[in-house]
Amino acid sequence: MVKPLDWGLRTIISLNLSKKIIKLGAILTNVLINAIKIIESRLMKKKQGIIHLTIFVLLIFNACNPIGKSNQIENEKINQSVKEELKPGSQKTSPYDGMIMFYIPEGKFEMGSENGNPDESPVHSVYLDAFWIDQTEVTNEKYKMCEDAGACKHPEQGAHLEIRDSSATRERYYGNPKYADYPAIYVNFSQAENYCKWVGRRLPTEAEWEKAARGTDGRIYPWGNEPPNASLLNFDGNVGDTTSAGSYPDGASPYGALDMAGNVWEWVADWYDDEYYSSSPLENPTGPETGEYFTMRGGSWKLSERDVRTSFRHWYIPPLLGNIVVSHNYDGFRCAASP
Repeated sequence: MVKPLDWGLRTIISLNLSKKIIKLGAILTNVLINAIKIIESRLMKKKQGIIHLTIFVLLIFNACNPIGKSNQIENEKINQSVKEELKPGSQKTSPYDGMIMFYIPEGKFEMGSENGNPDESPVHSVYLDAFWIDQTEVTNEKYKMCEDAGACKHPEQGAHLEIRDSSATRERYYGNPKYADYPAIYVNFSQAENYCKWVGRRLPTEAEWEKAARGTDGRIYPWGNEPPNASLLNFDGNVGDTTSAGSYPDGASPYGALDMAGNVWEWVADWYDDEYYSSSPLENPTGPETGEYFTMRGGSWKLSERDVRTSFRHWYIPPLLGNIVVSHNYDGFRCAASP
């Protein structure tokens, strides 16, 4: 699958640049035509010949505007303008699945917590390049598009890959139009990773996920430090099942991402290591090179306030390692992308 060049941004830039070049060309053409008429008349009277005319026209052209230099300056202005337009929380829409995405600018943030579990410490400063994060978890409708295209497998559970269409309280959940905008569940790591590739994106790293959830002010929850309640997220069994994606706008992260606490767990790209923070790179960490467990973030509709903190880390055994359930009715995901 060919990824669009910045999803139309370069096309827009090229069109704007082309309009400016055409306008400049029209001005130069009028100047040259008028100059040629005047000079040709005078030169013909003096019988000086066409060579003089050609030299004079070239001099006028170069003096009016060296177009290569002009284009370079114009390109620099456009690039600077585009750069300035991308601000924290800027939005774009994926041409593949229609997912709204939010822009997370490059820079540092404090990762981890000294008040959480041992694997959340030490708190350390991490620099990340800019990236985009999905507004919500991938929904049933979006995942079904991938399955219908033959690129994704049906949601399934356990080492025996039992097909699942239900949720905790709903017999018909996946494939049911009533729940089209609810998060896809029973999706294991490999299925989540495959979907993100299909739509030209990827799973976020653990560091990217945490920055998108908490921003740069070290907040405990996506919305701030206020304890969770039923108006901010789906957690602690207060609903008893999933809720539609984006149902809690008051619980949004600093960049606008929704449901980053509660509803369903979200897969991230990193292998899990409970001591990784002690030796993690200071720039763009991607987790250990290998490991025994995958990592999930964000908590779920079943879990308490401690488990929905932005710094909380959770591990899972990889698919098909032993006779063990490797996806649940509270496991989902969202994707990320580099600029």
